[in-house]
Amino acid sequence: MSYSVGQVSAFAGVTVRTLHHYDKAGLLSPSDRSHAGYRLYSEADLVRLQQILFYRELRFPLDEIAAIFNDPQANPLERLRVRQRQLNEEIARLQRLAEVAERAMEVQKTGVSLTPQERFEVFGEITFDLSYATEAELKWAHSDGQREAMARAAAHTKEDWRQLMGEAAAWRTELLAAFDEGEPSDGERAMDLAEEHRLHISRWFTSCPPDMHRRIADDFVDDRRAFALVVPPSQERPGLAAYTRRAVHANAARHSGGRTDPEEDQ
Repeated sequence: MSYSVGQVSAFAGVTVRTLHHYDKAGLLSPSDRSHAGYRLYSEADLVRLQQILFYRELRFPLDEIAAIFNDPQANPLERLRVRQRQLNEEIARLQRLAEVAERAMEVQKTGVSLTPQERFEVFGEITFDLSYATEAELKWAHSDGQREAMARAAAHTKEDWRQLMGEAAAWRTELLAAFDEGEPSDGERAMDLAEEHRLHISRWFTSCPPDMHRRIADDFVDDRRAFALVVPPSQERPGLAAYTRRAVHANAARHSGGRTDPEEDQ
């Protein structure tokens, strides 16, 4: 028995356009044509379509499905195992994103509500990139420090934010001055500024031991969005993020009685 494109589309739940696409891709070509030249699908074609739809439901790309069909030596079971691992990883990632969204909603519910004018007044040019905030939350998802920082940030009053951002602005002015005046990144002045930054994080967000401060500073160089939370782009200088990172590492080494990583001195 043969079936037209319209019939197959109706009972398979796919569009006619999709069936034409599968035909052009060499995945599913109808076995016959009517006298008028219309595509006709056989029972065997329908079995193949079911297999295609099964793989598509598992989000296999079309070229991989074609490889399974075209290679007699292909091992569909092994490919399914690989896909299962990928799907489990994706499920875990989406679960973490759901947790991030839940925490974000909690922050919105319990945090300080600021009008756009108040937000500019408090934060000035410092802006929070949502994509970076989400990635940071995923990166530090299992960190007690991250959870504490979010909880404390949500509990800050408007006056708290004004005070901490004022402290940050004063510190930033000193950092820019030290950099512009050519102070060495491992000198006393730069290291003292790094220590002020570490204590600022501890005072307002979460305990920040030297090792954690190193990791935070590494992000300054690796991701410009992280450094934009410290120095807005309008005040940025070439090399300033790396300078700040070196100062943080030097200060951490000073506190631990060690020395900076040799790469820091290059």
